[in-house]
Amino acid sequence: MSIDMERKPLIEVVDLTKKFHKLTALDSISINIYEGDVVFVVGPSGSGKSTFLRCLNRLEESTGGNILFEGINITDEKCDIDKHRQKMGMVFQQFNLFPHMTIMKNLTIGPIKLQNKSKEEAEAEAMRLLERVGLADRAQAYPSQLSGGQKQRIAIVRALCMKPDVMLFDEPTSALDPEMVGEVLAVMRDLAEDKMTMVVVTHEMGFAKEVANRVIFMADGKIVEENEPKAFFDHPQTERLQSFLSKVL
Repeated sequence: MSIDMERKPLIEVVDLTKKFHKLTALDSISINIYEGDVVFVVGPSGSGKSTFLRCLNRLEESTGGNILFEGINITDEKCDIDKHRQKMGMVFQQFNLFPHMTIMKNLTIGPIKLQNKSKEEAEAEAMRLLERVGLADRAQAYPSQLSGGQKQRIAIVRALCMKPDVMLFDEPTSALDPEMVGEVLAVMRDLAEDKMTMVVVTHEMGFAKEVANRVIFMADGKIVEENEPKAFFDHPQTERLQSFLSKVL
């Protein structure tokens, strides 16, 4: 797939390596992610997908290689990674909401403490986003009073409250009951339509085919194949991807 050479990557990954003792989880991965990209990362369990995603914001420290985010090498130990993480929203399999705080407090604590927003400004933005995902009536509820699908939508809103430049999703529907998956995917679909840059690790192949503009297949810590969705799913080039798709589709 041709990429406009004029565009500067939002994230530039160069020879990214991650080793856990003798295990090589990521083996010299290089990829560019551009503004507005919706990149889905698929592959078998243990292929390095989640490790790759967690390395992008240094929740996992890489062993070698570089990651440039908005032109800054965030793998440099002198880099203030907390400052850059504010621009990288992260949504995990588990929701990681503070159980003792209301939903509104969960959503506003970051913007108030880290971005010096006023309480009024932070709450107004949180309410706007809650309305967008259909949960405005849950602002004063506690996480224990919400379903799994509602919690995950709140987790997405919490990341959006920081006004990030990219959203990272690590299998955001894998912990949900099947009937709750659709409500979370609907929010992600809306974000993609709004041209939010997204990197999504997922097992939801149909969703990848529908929403992604690029799909990456990882196996054994390497990027084995990458293409736009139709070609990726309909005409896989490598035996490894053909084998994988035959098992999951």
